[in-house]
Amino acid sequence: MANSDPEGVDGVRMTWNVWPRTKLEASKCVIPLAASIAPIRPHSDIPTLPYAPLRCRTCSAALNAYSRVDFLAKIWICPFCYQRNQFPPHYAMISETNLPCELYPQYTTVQYTLQTNPDPNNPSNAPQLQPVFVFVLDTCMIEEELVFAKSALKQAIGLLPEQALVGFVSFGTQAHVHELGFTEMSKVYVFKGSKENSKEQVLEQLGLPAAGRRSTAGYPKGLQNGYTNTVVNRFLLPASDCEFTLNSLLDELQTDQWPVQAGHRASRCTGVALSVAAGLLGACLPGTGARIIALVGGPCTEGPGTIVSKDLSEPLRSHKDLFKDAAPYFKKAVKFYDSLAKQLVDQGHVLDLFASALDQVGVAEMKVAIERTGGLVVLAESFGHSVFKDSFKLVFEDGEQSLGLCFNEGWVSVRRCTKDHRESFLFVILMDEIMEDILNILVYMLIVYDYVLVDQNKGYKVGVQVDAAWGESGMLEISCSKEIKVQGIIGPCTSLEKKGPNVSDTVIGEGNTTTWKMCGLDKSTCLAVIFDLSSTDQSNVPETVNPQFYLQFLISYQDPEGKTLIRVTTVTRQWVDISVSTEELMHGFDQETAAVVMARITSLKMETEEGFDATRWLDRNLIRFCSKFGNYRENDPSSFSLNPCFSLFPQFIFNLRRSQFVQVFNNSPDETAYFRVLLNKENITNAAVMVQPSLISYSFNSPPQPALLDVASISADHILLLDSYFSIVVFHGMTIAQWRNMGYQNQPEHQAFALLLEAPQVDAQIIIRDRFPVPRLVVCDQHGSQARFLLAKLNPSATYNNATDIAPGSDIIFTDDVSLQVFCEHLQRLAVQS
Repeated sequence: MANSDPEGVDGVRMTWNVWPRTKLEASKCVIPLAASIAPIRPHSDIPTLPYAPLRCRTCSAALNAYSRVDFLAKIWICPFCYQRNQFPPHYAMISETNLPCELYPQYTTVQYTLQTNPDPNNPSNAPQLQPVFVFVLDTCMIEEELVFAKSALKQAIGLLPEQALVGFVSFGTQAHVHELGFTEMSKVYVFKGSKENSKEQVLEQLGLPAAGRRSTAGYPKGLQNGYTNTVVNRFLLPASDCEFTLNSLLDELQTDQWPVQAGHRASRCTGVALSVAAGLLGACLPGTGARIIALVGGPCTEGPGTIVSKDLSEPLRSHKDLFKDAAPYFKKAVKFYDSLAKQLVDQGHVLDLFASALDQVGVAEMKVAIERTGGLVVLAESFGHSVFKDSFKLVFEDGEQSLGLCFNEGWVSVRRCTKDHRESFLFVILMDEIMEDILNILVYMLIVYDYVLVDQNKGYKVGVQVDAAWGESGMLEISCSKEIKVQGIIGPCTSLEKKGPNVSDTVIGEGNTTTWKMCGLDKSTCLAVIFDLSSTDQSNVPETVNPQFYLQFLISYQDPEGKTLIRVTTVTRQWVDISVSTEELMHGFDQETAAVVMARITSLKMETEEGFDATRWLDRNLIRFCSKFGNYRENDPSSFSLNPCFSLFPQFIFNLRRSQFVQVFNNSPDETAYFRVLLNKENITNAAVMVQPSLISYSFNSPPQPALLDVASISADHILLLDSYFSIVVFHGMTIAQWRNMGYQNQPEHQAFALLLEAPQVDAQIIIRDRFPVPRLVVCDQHGSQARFLLAKLNPSATYNNATDIAPGSDIIFTDDVSLQVFCEHLQRLAVQS
């Protein structure tokens, strides 16, 4: 039976669960050493501890179940750098029979909760940092589409927590910032659509004096989120206070009134609107969890971020244009959104995009800003389509179906410091520079953790100095055994360029660091970390090498309730000498994870390497892989066989070659960018379905069962349910469709037929309910026009070339693509060549 929870408690899956000892041996494995990590995936078996993690003073790794402990000397040895660390006073009672939770061997993943309300006697004294949502609405749409978009916004505002701050920007030819705090009449600040605005210019035009901003980490009384209430509340109000005002504003809002010349596109300044929204948040709320939620209904034609001219005779860029470097606006737009991404990451804010249009809107250009900030993206045909409406609602819903959105936020960490340890802290804040609220936090934590303040001017003198470090959550830190280096991460994060001994010279994705920033997270976020080994050959001295290696992932973030959490996952795996035996290596291979990692690397190379031939690269690697791990006699294809641990991998690669990630023909650049953002973000199980869809067959003769992803699975008296992640297809065989059209399901004697028709619909709704973005549901019949949604994903084992071999009631696919069988025959022939 398949493992129902392959990620386990830790949320970590690896391409190889045992690793070769040397860089040379690793290169022979073909599939890179990689791990997928789901940073905040919920699990009932993860304990939550009400204090901060204990960190190694040399490498900053957290105390974990693999640390060696000297209970008499009250010392623990870090398994990563072998540094001896003294336990602080609040661990004084530690013993072999009284272990803290993080040292229990079964708790390889532990979650820490930092104090968010440090003064129990005066709860109002603590800074209350609430999530912020700035909605950016495109008004260059037909009236019907704008009505759908406004309706979705009204529903979203009603679902927001009462204390969440809300702002509103609309745009067309110009960008309009609406002052929600001025209720007497509609007050709007207008920004020219053709001009790029810096954060300072936004600040000046909105009348926000630069002197009003706080540069310190603390928030004194009378300040909300670092800015005076009167200033913030001009543009950002709690949802409960501005719901009526915003609903009235939306009722009055009309489509963009600027005239559009015949034969021209509407003038739409998407880039300026997003830049102004980012500047507003950066000016008022630096470092506070905030999301810019953009609803865009067409391409940007005005100002920075323009992707096409206004002349309708000029078509939007295609993949062919991008390949030939014939898209004049593309590189400039990407450069603009790259700078916007840097600004948002610095501020800790997220860009979400909901694009609904029959044409392209510029997702390909915006992808860099969405992905680096960990934003959401939904691509739909209309704002009235269920894909948009249901997905948009999910963002704001609470309960089991919620996305569990988390924000980048500030937190205070207090550490004990002596002269010997001074270098391990970020910086020191003198007591007379600390704001009053921060001082309250410090005093409380010092009392709880038995620390004492020292300050010559204030008269605190008790032998131990305490440093207060203002850190950021939404951070991922990776610690590795000394033999391991990190090449980079493919996924929604940004490199912080923090160098160290575990940083590889080779960069894949977001690299050159062991620390990444993640502005936005949700419970399905999954990162692929690519590792390398040091070039030192250790195989000659195995006695000096630890038989196992360690990896630690430390993630700090703020949950939807505003609590700052730190999750520490520490895993260990075995080294293996593959020059002696490959048996252990083979049994440790994860086919699904390997396929997804290869898909992410392929997509990345297609975007970053000029002239990259993805199909040829995948074929070469698969041939090398089968030649390395297959069993065969040289130059005898009939003798070739693969260990069951590898048997599904060629099939995954076959489907990856045919997938929308590699075959961009018939997809727009926007669609391809959309598919790749989700591939890089979703967990392994979901991403594997994107690469190789699942197929379930329903019939009278048997219960629902998995079917081969092959045209041979089509039968006149069967119903098929295809899950390709982006769409769910319910496909009725020819006979089933005829019986349904004749109404047999409505007759009492044919209740079994009614139940058969209902079963795939029920299962489809279960899949749809648990997925974001909400997939498109396609209900079709054999030989119908929409049957193409199924046929495009099936293995073409029966085509017009061999139509005589098909079974009655089955189908054929009109294609020249090779089938899986032919693909495997070619693979075997090439793999066994001497």
